[in-house]
Formats: sequence, structure tokens, C-alpha cells
Amino acid sequence: QVFKMAAPLYRCCARLRCLTLSVPAARYHARPRVWGLGGVYRPDPNDPDTKQWHKGAKYEAKLYGRHGDLSGVKPEGLWPSPEKLREIEEEEREWCPSLRDMLDNVEAKEREIERKKQEKERLIAANLAKMPKMVADWRREKREAKQKQRDEKARKERLMAIARDKFGLNVDSRSPKFQEMVKELEKEEKKKQKAMKRRLKEEALAAAPTAAVAPGSPTAGNP
Repeated sequence: QVFKMAAPLYRCCARLRCLTLSVPAARYHARPRVWGLGGVYRPDPNDPDTKQWHKGAKYEAKLYGRHGDLSGVKPEGLWPSPEKLREIEEEEREWCPSLRDMLDNVEAKEREIERKKQEKERLIAANLAKMPKMVADWRREKREAKQKQRDEKARKERLMAIARDKFGLNVDSRSPKFQEMVKELEKEEKKKQKAMKRRLKEEALAAAPTAAVAPGSPTAGNP
């Protein structure tokens, strides 16, 4: 019964096998592969359709490593050129240094760290040695600044007292008359200071010959 049900299908398949098409069923005809000695497929490097990864020394070395002499690759052509060999050696020295080079680099880094440490310690010691003088200078500058503030305050109070005596009790330090008076007083003070410096200088010059020829010296009795 099963055979009777499948009989129409069998007859249809038989008729299709006997049918001849006027055109080929597949329009794409792949180029046959070029097989080398021993059945090793080796693409033509001069063919523009050959992929890039099927060209070059790396692929040749891969073929020779897989199939040996059957690949048709000449092993002497796989050795790198002198220029390429120098590049490989330089790359190995850069990325894979020898044990001696690594030890030298470690020692150089340790020496550099020790040198920086000693420089830092010397700098700290020098700054600590300067610290007492720096503190003394800071205290002196602070005292001088306070003294300058006190002198300025005393000068203003003295000027205000002079202004009150001259213009009355209600005097404004921002008034033009007060500012003019301050300028005149400052000029007078500068003149007095210059006169005092000149007088001290003259006294010092007059006392210099007396100090040079002191009593009891061998040249004291000479005319």
C-alpha cells in the first residue's frame, strides 16, 4: 500500500532525470584550483583574484611548514634578508632585552632613586640650617612693619594736632588745606633730615684726621 502511494512520486522523479535542459542549471563556473605536487593547493600570486593573505613570505612559510617539500616552496627563500634580520634583532633587543640589560636597567633606576633621595635630604638639611635666620628675619620684618605703622600713626596724630592748632578743632584730613599743609610739613621734615645727614657727615669727616693721627703714635710729633 505504501508503494502504491509513492508510485506517482517515483514516476515524476524518473521523468525529471530524463529531462535535458537547454541551458546549464548553474551560470557560475568556478575556476579549477591549481594543485601542486602531491595534491597541495597553491594559489597563483600573479592572479589579481588571489587574496592578500595567500601571498607573501608568511603564506609560503606556512605552506612549507604544513606540507614540507610537497608544497613546492624553496626553503632558502624563506630566510629573512640582512636588513630584515637587523630589524628583527633590534625589535628583540627592544622588547626582549637580555638578563644583563635588565639588571643594568634596574641598577640604573636604583642609582637614580638614591641620587634624588640624597639631593632631597641635602635640600632639607640646607633649609633647616637656614631656618633660624629665616625666622629671625621674619620676626625683624614684622617688628619693622609694626614700628612703621606706629610711626605713621604718630605722624598722623602730630599732623592732626598741628592742623587743629592752625585750623581749629574740626578739621578734615581729606580737605585740600590739610593736604597742602601735610605736603609743606613733609618738605620741611625732608629738609631737616638732609641737613642732619649733612652735619653728621661733616662731623665724621672732621673726626677722621684726628682718629688717623692718634696721640702717642710715631708720627704725632712730626710737623
